[in-house]
Amino acid sequence: MQSPECPCSGAAQRAARPEFFRLGPGDIAEVAELERQCFSTPWSEEQFRLAFERKVFSVFGLRDAGRLAAYVAVYHLAGELEILNVAVHPDARRRGLGRRLLAILLQVGAKMGIHRAVLEVRTGNAPAIGLYTGLGFTRAGVRPHYYGDTGEDAIIYECDLTDWASRDPGCCPAASTTPTDPGAD
Repeated sequence: MQSPECPCSGAAQRAARPEFFRLGPGDIAEVAELERQCFSTPWSEEQFRLAFERKVFSVFGLRDAGRLAAYVAVYHLAGELEILNVAVHPDARRRGLGRRLLAILLQVGAKMGIHRAVLEVRTGNAPAIGLYTGLGFTRAGVRPHYYGDTGEDAIIYECDLTDWASRDPGCCPAASTTPTDPGAD
């Protein structure tokens, strides 16, 4: 049962929430466009195409009113989830979409038997650091001068996914934590 404070408790509000889904190679142009809007050194469409050729690469997103509002790109291998990029459309920020997307991803990963998630974040990206620590990530190290465009350090964060399989991904969980796969029959 959801708490009365949850803004998503009404049926109309739940129906209007963005849909969680798995993106595929057919979504590269849309993902790359959001990437360009969010990052100073974005991945190119070619980089996404090459990444999608690897079985360990996945992209999950939230679609809102027909548009990609947020996505997360990951590698998943040997019980570990490496979060590569998290992007939220500039017009959709401060609505909890990044938190919701990551919470669902961590829960799905835990249900798939993944035990640990890791990521790097710029030392100056306070909003992202707040998001990650709020989801249970802890600081694991530093990569000095990691970002080539600024020379900024990257902080390495990790999260133990042991309890995520049974955790509610937040007051605004997806209707289903099983992503829809546009390539599936």
